[in-house]
Amino acid sequence: MHLPSPSSVRPAAPDPSLLHIVLVRPEIPNNTGNIGRTAAAIGAPLHIVHPIAFDMSEKAVRRAGLDYWPLVDCRHHADWTAFLATAAPARAWLLSSHGERTFWDADFTPGDHILFGGETRGAPPEVHAWATDRFGPAHRLRIPMRDLPGVRSLNLATAVCTVAYEVLRQIRSRTPALVDQRMR
Repeated sequence: MHLPSPSSVRPAAPDPSLLHIVLVRPEIPNNTGNIGRTAAAIGAPLHIVHPIAFDMSEKAVRRAGLDYWPLVDCRHHADWTAFLATAAPARAWLLSSHGERTFWDADFTPGDHILFGGETRGAPPEVHAWATDRFGPAHRLRIPMRDLPGVRSLNLATAVCTVAYEVLRQIRSRTPALVDQRMR
């Protein structure tokens, strides 16, 4: 596992980002790569909460051909506790198949953190407990889907992109200049 040196970890400070994408214990490198592309395209920091199931060293990223990776504001956290201490999210939303309501019903605001668990296990219990204790059950969201046998969830990269653009759509509906000055 590759973690950045302590000097490269950013301390909690006011952040002008419209949203933060948080992957808690991601398991599939291709999904993380695709999510990184989305994060770069929309200018959102990508938080990777370890442990992870693959190598993210500079050599591994180069070998995977992720030529856009230098454009990703990727912030590594050794574990959930380190993420909370470093990122200190003022508001967060946990996406889960066990969510209380759909992401369409959430009221996203600039600076929100959207949390996603790993592909096969989802978010660990401590993340569910933190989100519910800190923000209430209404901050556990799901993406609506048809009830079909064998279809439990969307691909993680698809889910992140879907929710991230809804966050931007909502922010833009209230303050267009805030989004438009960053996007073309």
